[in-house]
Amino acid sequence: MTNRYDTGMSVRRSVLGDAHVDRAEAARSDLDTPFQTLITESAWGTVWASDAISRRERSMLTLALLAATGNFEEIPMHIRATAQTGASARDVMEAFQHVAIYAGVPRANHAIKLAKATFAEMEAADNA
Repeated sequence: MTNRYDTGMSVRRSVLGDAHVDRAEAARSDLDTPFQTLITESAWGTVWASDAISRRERSMLTLALLAATGNFEEIPMHIRATAQTGASARDVMEAFQHVAIYAGVPRANHAIKLAKATFAEMEAADNA
């Protein structure tokens, strides 16, 4: 593995948590290994590993981009990651307001619905 891969895996675990990454790694197959390597090196080992902006800001950008492009299935995972990135619920709502204005109210509305449900699940887990 490359240094970017190792860096990416470290950042990925730091942002998403060991349990999430362990589940993803357990589901890895020969078929998707090249893809998993690509995202670990590029998304986590390059983009998320950069210190040009904070993880809080990167988290907000990621959530806004996911919502704006309609990639809703990734939003709960990145909402859960806010516990590690420092992005608050208010930060997330601010990002989604930008989505509403620049990419469309329906996408922002759906993203907010997912965020509310995920934040509620996180709170329930913390109180359990």
